[in-house]
Amino acid sequence: MEIFDLREFDGHELIVFGHDAATSLRAIIAIHSTALGPAAGGCRMWPYATTADAVCDALRLSRGMSYKNALAGVPFGGGKAVIIGESRQAKTPQLFEAFGRLVDSLGGRYLTAEDIGTTTADMASVARATRHVAGLGRAPGEAGGDPGPKTALGVYLGIEAAVRFRLGRQDLQGLTVAVQGVGGVGYHLCGLLAGAGAQLRVADVRAAAVQRVCEEFGARAVPVEEVLAEEVDVLAPCALGAVLNAQSIPRLRARIIAGAANNQLAQGQDGQALQAAGILYAPDYVINAGGIISVSRELHGGGTEEQVIADIQGIPARLTEVFERARRENRPTNAVADQMARELLTGRRRKRVA
Repeated sequence: MEIFDLREFDGHELIVFGHDAATSLRAIIAIHSTALGPAAGGCRMWPYATTADAVCDALRLSRGMSYKNALAGVPFGGGKAVIIGESRQAKTPQLFEAFGRLVDSLGGRYLTAEDIGTTTADMASVARATRHVAGLGRAPGEAGGDPGPKTALGVYLGIEAAVRFRLGRQDLQGLTVAVQGVGGVGYHLCGLLAGAGAQLRVADVRAAAVQRVCEEFGARAVPVEEVLAEEVDVLAPCALGAVLNAQSIPRLRARIIAGAANNQLAQGQDGQALQAAGILYAPDYVINAGGIISVSRELHGGGTEEQVIADIQGIPARLTEVFERARRENRPTNAVADQMARELLTGRRRKRVA
């Protein structure tokens, strides 16, 4: 595997492979940039088919974190960790302690937290081996804890902003929203959307998760293979990435795409295809920054829940800036957001050199 020749490689500063024979840990940490501060990003546990798949995912996700952190205005660079394994079977506290030792070996250059397949309890195990971890338990009113609900809040506020921009609506009452993936973030997003009067259509590979959302929020279940093609006002991808591609985009019947999943576009040019189809796309790393905003307050200490929520309420303004600039320049929203993030990263690098 020629890592430097991979399409996903984007001048990453560091890629670390970690293995622990006693716990069967196989992990990869990718640091894309530390121009804005230590690289921060969650730890994902997933049964990747090959090591190459895991490396590519870590590379894509870590670059996304650089862009997310830059536009969110938090003092972090971008990094991500992936653990190769089935989280419902191969997870042990000892495995996460071993992962914590790997994180600690980087001396604070990378800061970790939860992601798909990992939980607050897992991060508590990581914390036994390193202090460079967030997403831990917290006292009432303090910043921190599971970042999932904060990510959901940011996405919800971003959907409101997208609806105002694209549909000219000031509320979500009666609008139809399809949510793909109703796990830690998607579930909380459904609760917020239902509370605002939206009509939900939901899909997930886990039948029990779908049933829960249908019973609690009055959602309607749709098949996983059909959810992207639902005729709705808003499509919210909240599962894995690369769901918007050359095969799926021609089938889309939503007017807005705004969800929590990272790397929703399989390739950059897919944003142009969405623009051509008249679909407003909320760049994922702009709208889903609520979790990292919470992590930032937690890691810097002394933050409160109220401050976290106030910070997250800045997401709609940043998203609207992307929408307006894209319309003004007649460019895809993802291209505009990428440029804005690169300008921030490049500007800081120049200051450091000077």
